[in-house]
Amino acid sequence: MPPNVLMLGWGFPPNITGGLDTAIGELFEQLEPRDDVEFELVLPAEYAPPDRDGIHGVSTGSGDIITRIGRLAGEFADKAADADIIHTNDWFGYNPGSRAKADHDVEWISTFHSLSADRNVTPPQREVETEQRVANRSDHLVAVSKFTQRRIREQYDADSTVIYNGFSSVEPTGRDIKAELGIDGKMLFFVGRHTDQKGLSYLLYALSKLGRDDVSLVLGGSGHLTEQLERFAELLGVEDRVYFPGYLPQSELGDYYNSADLFVSPSLAEPFGITIVEALSVGTRVVACESGAAELLNEDCVIEVEPDSDSIAEGIEHALSLSTPIEYDVRTWGEVADEHVEFYHEVLNGA
Repeated sequence: MPPNVLMLGWGFPPNITGGLDTAIGELFEQLEPRDDVEFELVLPAEYAPPDRDGIHGVSTGSGDIITRIGRLAGEFADKAADADIIHTNDWFGYNPGSRAKADHDVEWISTFHSLSADRNVTPPQREVETEQRVANRSDHLVAVSKFTQRRIREQYDADSTVIYNGFSSVEPTGRDIKAELGIDGKMLFFVGRHTDQKGLSYLLYALSKLGRDDVSLVLGGSGHLTEQLERFAELLGVEDRVYFPGYLPQSELGDYYNSADLFVSPSLAEPFGITIVEALSVGTRVVACESGAAELLNEDCVIEVEPDSDSIAEGIEHALSLSTPIEYDVRTWGEVADEHVEFYHEVLNGA
């Protein structure tokens, strides 16, 4: 009998809130059709695609995130009655995973796509404590990179198995974003949440230090720091070269990546970095701080920098000087699915 796996996620393409949702969506598309695993996914109904076999949308109602997760937990535990394995992701899986584990004879796997300390300069204590409980109570932990594996050991004194994410790709439609924005020179691009973790103030400061006015920066996405970043650009005197297009739907990302001369990821911590491999999929070179994705890539694909404006400026200058084509081996989501199925069988054989 193939293992019966019930996974808990949050978003699902195109309704995504971050790289975790993209990863779960890609994994589901690979695993759901296979006959060597029975794979189902539970999501909040507001993010779940309608009428998809194997996906169960659960209404989480209104309230804060903890209240909504609590509503999700009961139905997840109920659906775990027929599962051999429950597979949750990040800290929000603690309550649902704990309830399912308490109610049923299942193996509990938790994947960490990032830690609270990766996402926040000052991590909320509640999240940190919850992650420690996940590390303590789960039967098995998975990390999406050696970077994350190391952080889990340092932060929570727990061992984990590395299963890297796959390399997601994007498709340009032919739009010329440079022309649309009126950019004549070089275009730097970033997309993601405007939070402290993403290091965007360092990137703006680096732009002002380049010593050239033919480079513009497009900061896609939004977040609680957007207005602050707009004011910072004004203080630095680069506001005429910084563009804030806001939220960018998945269907438009290919044209933004493709129009850019460089994709820049100045994150203080990037446990994997799906945006990095999305940029590379259209041939756009990347400047980035330490990331899990870089562990799988050739050096010239990602120019690694420190979370420091001088280092980022130097990395941008160096990357703009390169003209050699980008070459690397693509890690497919099919390979990721194979490794998950192998891991599920190992878990059950060792249970």
